[in-house]
Amino acid sequence: MYTNNSGNSSEGEVEVKRLFIGAGCNRIVNNVSWGACDLVSFGAQNAVAIFCPKTAQILITLPGHKASVNCTHWIPSNKFAFRAKYLEQHFLLSGDADGAIILWELSLADKKWRQVLQLPKSHKKGVTCITGIMVSQTEAIFASTSSDGAVYIWELILPSSTGGECKLSCLETLFVGSKPMVSLSLAELPGNSGYIVLAMGGLDSKVHLYCGERTGKFIHACELKAHTDWIRSLDFSLPIFMDGEANSILLVSSSQDKGIRIWKMALRGSIASDEGTCKKEEISLASYIEGPVLVTGSSSYQISLESLLIGHEDWVYSVEWQPPSTESAEGTTYHQPQSILSASMDKTMMIWQPERKTGIWMNVVTVGELSHSALGFYGGHWSSDGKAILAHGYGGAFHMWKNVGVNMDNWQPEKVPSGHFAGVTDIAWAMSSEYILSVSHDQTTRIFAPWKNEASSPNRESWHEIARPQIHGHDINCVSIIQGKGNHRFVSGADEKVSRVFEAPLSFLKTLNHATSHRSTSPEDLQVDVQILGANMSALGLSQKPIYVRSLHETLDRNMSGGLDTLESIPDAVPVVLTEPPIEDQLAYNTLWPESHKLYGHGNELFSLCCDHEGKLVASSCKAQSASVAEIWLWQVGSWKAVGRLQSHSLTVTQMEFSHDNSMLLAVSRDRQFSIFTIQRTGVDEVGYQLLARQEAHKRIIWSCSWNPFGHEFATGSRDKTVKIWAVERESSIKQLMTLPQFKSSVTALSWVGIDRQRNLGLLAVGMEDGLIELWSLTTRRSEDAGPGVAATLSIRLDPYMCHVSSVNRMSWRNHEMSEDSTSLQLASCGADHCVRVFEVIVN
Repeated sequence: MYTNNSGNSSEGEVEVKRLFIGAGCNRIVNNVSWGACDLVSFGAQNAVAIFCPKTAQILITLPGHKASVNCTHWIPSNKFAFRAKYLEQHFLLSGDADGAIILWELSLADKKWRQVLQLPKSHKKGVTCITGIMVSQTEAIFASTSSDGAVYIWELILPSSTGGECKLSCLETLFVGSKPMVSLSLAELPGNSGYIVLAMGGLDSKVHLYCGERTGKFIHACELKAHTDWIRSLDFSLPIFMDGEANSILLVSSSQDKGIRIWKMALRGSIASDEGTCKKEEISLASYIEGPVLVTGSSSYQISLESLLIGHEDWVYSVEWQPPSTESAEGTTYHQPQSILSASMDKTMMIWQPERKTGIWMNVVTVGELSHSALGFYGGHWSSDGKAILAHGYGGAFHMWKNVGVNMDNWQPEKVPSGHFAGVTDIAWAMSSEYILSVSHDQTTRIFAPWKNEASSPNRESWHEIARPQIHGHDINCVSIIQGKGNHRFVSGADEKVSRVFEAPLSFLKTLNHATSHRSTSPEDLQVDVQILGANMSALGLSQKPIYVRSLHETLDRNMSGGLDTLESIPDAVPVVLTEPPIEDQLAYNTLWPESHKLYGHGNELFSLCCDHEGKLVASSCKAQSASVAEIWLWQVGSWKAVGRLQSHSLTVTQMEFSHDNSMLLAVSRDRQFSIFTIQRTGVDEVGYQLLARQEAHKRIIWSCSWNPFGHEFATGSRDKTVKIWAVERESSIKQLMTLPQFKSSVTALSWVGIDRQRNLGLLAVGMEDGLIELWSLTTRRSEDAGPGVAATLSIRLDPYMCHVSSVNRMSWRNHEMSEDSTSLQLASCGADHCVRVFEVIVN
């Protein structure tokens, strides 16, 4: 039987809070935007993620896109922070790979998000750039471009009061032909002309300037030829004031030709009075080469090349003017700093400023990424106050530097959120639940843990990535942490035929002690036994070799003596004990774990792994299309000998789980069947096993299974959108107890946790292909007469803004201690949306 009671079940109310989101940034230009509200937006697969730079935490992911998010842009952006002081709502635009653009609203008072609308005209191909400006407190103009060759210009009237509606109108549609534009920038022309200028650049290596009034009709005014390769980024400054009047603006452009150019657009006066004559300025080193004249209405503007900035050694993907600072308390007047931030594929970001005496633009700050595996930066962004800069790069990672100098610049790296940049395939809690281990198709294994002893909030725990034990050369599909006593160990399986066993090094054990404020369950005597300090990555990124404690000084000497950083000679890792959450450079290759064993046996790529609850057996399965390949292998922990080959299925075994008394192994498969094996340990290196039952359970692939912690009941979830509850009876037969009501989407992940042993009460977490998660309260009963039975109640359906936006791949409950009045549980989940999430579930 079941009852549908979303929120208030008869067993007590269930409340769910968001504890942590870990995600990497989509690897594409224009993906990141830093808003005037001091929040950063970025795309994480199909979600728009929002993070707070001050806390280094992702606050929320916004569901709505059906394809990968290519670009985001705040209205107002940090450039218009001086116009946003009294705004109650801030808005965000996001564009995806299908051409759709969505407008979001953030209410600053209650921090609530809502989807306002999807733009009626969508591009036919992926959106490549969105840019926007605030022309008044309540009016914004923005433009979007796509690889379909179209550029749309829109006017957005913001609501004047809370709860009001936005008004959107399309001002102009421009078609640029077969060579699409990849970068846009908008500005108001100086001189109170009421005209807007749109700069666009792309595959034809020219900067095209279009002019138009706020009412629409943009006309091609001129083009600037100087770059010799694709133009990747454009940004207008705000009007520059000279003698109290705004008479010029600057445009900066960057290109794949590795160069950056600054263009000046100076007001020449009205055409009628001027008649084309204009006073020549005094020629100096900073004088410019005159270019075309831009004519709009009754005004004309002389365009000239102000400066050429050479310094980067690879494509320059982004350039951005430092946001203006306000000069009055009301924020009506502003000062546009002469400062440009550039980010390049040469792994560096540079700040450029003109020299005071000569006016020549110079590189004054260079920051960068030292990781040998990174390919450089896709974009760089200023904070609103110009005291911090943020980059995102090829590895899906963020890098932030803050200027902590008082009288001189001193840019120091800061903590930022981190996570996988491809689908996360599996997660597991540590032996004593101090951390989560996750694996992904981005070929990395990552450890996330709550860090307790941060000075800023000593009483609160905030989650961070604290180690990256495995950086591999194949997509990683599955992982299992070895339970029981002893050192931390895990087994991972990738798109290769071997499983790999890893063991925690000394540097990680000490770091974990710092993270848990010395409350870690890894005792000091364990650290004495561990003689391996860390691990080095091999050139091909497959095996990780140990670094022993006694050999660390040799490593340091070798690194100090130099040597070329090439693919063949990767610099040695320097494992260190971390006393605060690490930044990307440390995670990239200083936190590896050594590989202790390889498990050979399977004929195809590994697909699923599980460990028993005593830490004595590991079961593994691989991708299969025949019964001989689909067998499950059992491995003895410690000796790592193969002690069993279990045959039952004819296609890939998708998930396995040992019962909580370790007497049975449950396996589910693509062949729509589940199998139960009995497991007996007959000797030191011998294991007895027997197929107890095999049964066709669903009409489609079975993706997931989970045992009841208090008995021999189990759940199976399938692509047929159903979850079925089964029981192993005393006569060794299987009885179906019930089928939960059909779900709206395929069921891809299940996890069952016990709450009250006396009442046989538990919670079943159900994750689906559309990313949504539901919690069901299950009470099993065992009577001599009627046999086993189960009662099910829908406890809570999680808010879509808390859930994944794509398929939930795995869920896992943290081991918990139960109290009489209420139970606080933690549920970890991972999905195809690149996210690892942790929820706090409170059962009253």
